[in-house]
Amino acid sequence: MTAQLLEPRLVEPSKGHGELIAVVNVDESEVDRQMRICNACRYCEGFCAVFPAMTRRLDFNKADIHYLANLCHNCGACLHACQYAAPHEFAVNVPKALATVRGQTYSDYAWPSAFGRLYRHNGTLLASALAAGLSLFLLLALLVNGTLLPGRLAGDFYAVFPHNTLALMFGVVFAAAMLALSIAVRRFWCEVAPADSPPASKHAAVVEASTAALTLKYLDGGHGQGCTNESDRYTLWRRRFHHLTFYGFMLCFAATVVATGYHYLLGEMAPYPLLSWPVVLGTVGGVGLVIGPVGLLVLNLRRDPAHGDVSQRPMDRAFILLLLLVSLTGLALLGWRDTGAMAILLAVHLGCVMALFLTLPYGKFAHGIFRSAALLKFAIEKRQPDPHGLGGE
Repeated sequence: MTAQLLEPRLVEPSKGHGELIAVVNVDESEVDRQMRICNACRYCEGFCAVFPAMTRRLDFNKADIHYLANLCHNCGACLHACQYAAPHEFAVNVPKALATVRGQTYSDYAWPSAFGRLYRHNGTLLASALAAGLSLFLLLALLVNGTLLPGRLAGDFYAVFPHNTLALMFGVVFAAAMLALSIAVRRFWCEVAPADSPPASKHAAVVEASTAALTLKYLDGGHGQGCTNESDRYTLWRRRFHHLTFYGFMLCFAATVVATGYHYLLGEMAPYPLLSWPVVLGTVGGVGLVIGPVGLLVLNLRRDPAHGDVSQRPMDRAFILLLLLVSLTGLALLGWRDTGAMAILLAVHLGCVMALFLTLPYGKFAHGIFRSAALLKFAIEKRQPDPHGLGGE
């Protein structure tokens, strides 16, 4: 029995987005091995959604492995509770094994498929170079047009870059990014989707999954005390910084939507007063997008390497860096919009925003989309009869 649990095994192939997916690779086989050990132990069953989902299976095919990998929130609590973690010969490390496969799923389901390799190269150097390059391009365009230092424009951004030009350029890029993410998560869903359930159950499942995603329920360690980070000590700061980052981003997005409504529905053109809704929402969101990413970056730098896949840290930090650059340049632009430096600050801010939009489908942002899909599957699946009746939610 010990030898069987120490060795990975071949798993039957599963079907995904219209074609047969190959037999599991080495990393996926390692997840299968560890899940079989966890299924025999079940000490961590109350920690997060991964373990009750695991108990509904005796074998783990490729679709199951991809599903569990994206259901994991990488809180690290199960690693410190595990009696089979290294130096035990079983060497169980569920957070690391699932994190490794989770990174692969982003590449596997990316659209266009050829762009999947970008996940492996989307590091801090590329992100900063892209933001700097795009900002430089816009600055050179202003220099050529003679509008790099136009003097005081009373915060009129459209005197620097025409509104229609900005709306078309950024609208097309953002729409393309959302399309790529939508197709990618649809491919993932088509592989892992559960059998049909009653409409009433689906409605309740959507509410449950949405609540879990919006509250980051599974970053509480299963006991409400939070995640582990640089040691086995629990902390809620990772959850708090995630909330500040997510809701800061959503407030900034809301500011853009409200400003669009002002422009097209009310006929009110920018710049808007400091106490107007677009400015207030953008300012509060921008502050959240400074505090949250700074906190996440500090935690990422301090985190125990055993808690995840260290090869993905450059991608994690690249996304944090871009969010931070967007928020800092946005707040600087707001603070100095009535000065002669406004055009320069606007070009730098737009360059950072464009870099963020271009990398959204092929960076860390994808984890929120895939994880939400996995949470929905879990919420639907738990409302269906347990095929084995060996565990509970």
